[in-house]
This record gives sequence, C-alpha cells and structure tokens, in this order.
Amino acid sequence: EMESKVSEGGLNVTLTIRLLMHGKVRAPTAGKGETVKKMREESGARINISEGNCPERIVTITGPTDAIFKAFAMIAYKFEEDITNSMSNSTATSKPPVTLRLVVPASQCGSLIGKGGSKIKEIRESTGAQVQVAGDMLPNSTERAVTISGTPDAIIQCVKQICVVMLESPPKGATIPYRPKPASTPVIFAGGQAYTIQGQYAIPHPDQLTKLHQLAMQQTPFTPLGQTTPAFPGTLDSVAGKQRSSIALPLPALTMFPCICPGLDASPPASTHELTIPNDLIGCIIGRQGTKINEIRQMSGAQIKIANATEGSSERQITITGTPANISLAQYLINAR
Repeated sequence: EMESKVSEGGLNVTLTIRLLMHGKVRAPTAGKGETVKKMREESGARINISEGNCPERIVTITGPTDAIFKAFAMIAYKFEEDITNSMSNSTATSKPPVTLRLVVPASQCGSLIGKGGSKIKEIRESTGAQVQVAGDMLPNSTERAVTISGTPDAIIQCVKQICVVMLESPPKGATIPYRPKPASTPVIFAGGQAYTIQGQYAIPHPDQLTKLHQLAMQQTPFTPLGQTTPAFPGTLDSVAGKQRSSIALPLPALTMFPCICPGLDASPPASTHELTIPNDLIGCIIGRQGTKINEIRQMSGAQIKIANATEGSSERQITITGTPANISLAQYLINAR
C-alpha cells in the first residue's frame, strides 16, 4: 500500500536524498546554475550542491516524494541527453547507461539489501535497473554509496522503491554525513621555483615554498644538464644573475629540472594511501594494455597496485606507495584521468 502511494506521488512525506557526483559528471547539473534553477522551479524540490574545490560534489534533494521523483527524472534525462551528445562525436556504438550514485546511511543499507539480498534482487528485477551497495562506508562517514545504472525510466522506478525502503526503515542512531575532501594540488619544485599543476601545465606557485626552496638552492648552482633553451612556452634563463620569467611549464618538461635541496633529506619515508575507484572508471585509468597506469607510475615515481575486482562490489581498491609528494602527484594524475 505504501509503495503504491509513493509510486503515485501521493504520499506527502518530506524526504532528503543525497547524490554523489564526480568531476565531469557534475557539470550538467552545476552548469552556470541555469539547469539547477530550472530543475528547482519545475520539480518543486529544494536542490543544493556542495561548495568547494573537490573532485566530488554532494547534491542534496529535499521535498515531498513527488517533487523528489520529478527532480530525479529531470537529472536522469539530462544525463541521458549528455551521453547522447557525447556519442555523436565518438566511435562508440553501444550507448552506456545513465549512472547515479546515492549516498545512504549505512544503518539503512541492510534493509535495502534485504535478507540474503532478497530486497535488492526484487528492486533489480522489478525496475530493470542495476543496483549495487558499496561494501565499505565512504571516508570519515557512516554512509555508503548506492550505485544505480540503467535507462532514465528504470532509474526513476528504482529511486521510488529505494524511497519506500528509506521511509519504512529510518536510520538508526546518529549518521555522520560524507563530506568530499578538497582536491589537494601537488607542489613540484623545479629550477628554484615551486609549481602547482593546472590541467597540462605547471603554474608558478606564489607562496613561501618558493622562497624556502630558493634559499636552499643558493648554495648549489643550478643548470639544466645539456639544456640551454628548454623547448616549452616562455623562456627560462639558465645564465646566473638573470631574472627568471614566470612561466607555465608543460608537465613533461618538469622531468628536466631535478629538485636539489641541500640540507634536506632527499628521500622522505615512504607511506601508503588507498583510493576506491568505481569499476566503470577503472579502464580509463589502466589504459590499453596498462599504458596509462604505467605512465602515471613513471611520472609520479609512486608504486601503484590495483586490486582485482571482487564479486558484488562496484568499486576497486588502488594502493599508492611512495613519498608524500609521489602519492600526491599519483592521486592528482588518477583524478585527472
């Protein structure tokens, strides 16, 4: 009875559903605010997007159940439209499904899975959508990611059924919400200057790190080996006493400028960092026959291990080992892929 009421949008209960969106995927809803404004007006739901320089954003949708379903329908159809548009420029023949990631309190996930997986199986079969509940909680939270894939219509039906479960089984105890961490930009020292990475270029870093590095460099004359005019935009004078120009170095050029820091330990202790990556994105990180992951290993100097896929999990574990700088750069390059 509750399910039929919810499906018809007649159950006037206020619900909050949280969506997790990644880098490029968030663009359709973030846009210049026009798309979101239209969705708010047409659905009647409150839609908020988390702020901050993060590779992920949380989209919070609050309102009566019918408003939430309208908002989800608009998001799902917008994503499908973007997939169709991107395919017009590609050689791909099969159309990928629309994929959304909900963020659900872990205490409600048991009800969503059901005894022996019965509930999630029922949702998959009745809606035609693929539904996967992450085994682990999202970092520093008591929430889990629930990934839904399929046609927009299948996704809408699936969200309706998930809402029923969430209404029937409220969260137990306090929930620590997942908050995406800001993207940490690695800092690279090259030729007496600190650089941060932006896209394909390293941009001079304007803070104290450069001054500290230059102080250390004063005792060691710096000349690029066998290199007088490096082949990249701008000029970098290697003649002592001349003012260096502030330029953007393409990333490969950085390998020509080793970091020489007298008095500093040249090899900080190695540490390990773990990342979880959705299964559907792992291919673009590995690349054809491992070309991309080998490139990332080479550029970052870090050891990178990708765990084998585990049954029932929608994510893969990546373990990065190296100095903090190696790890930071490897993380950046993986996010950029």
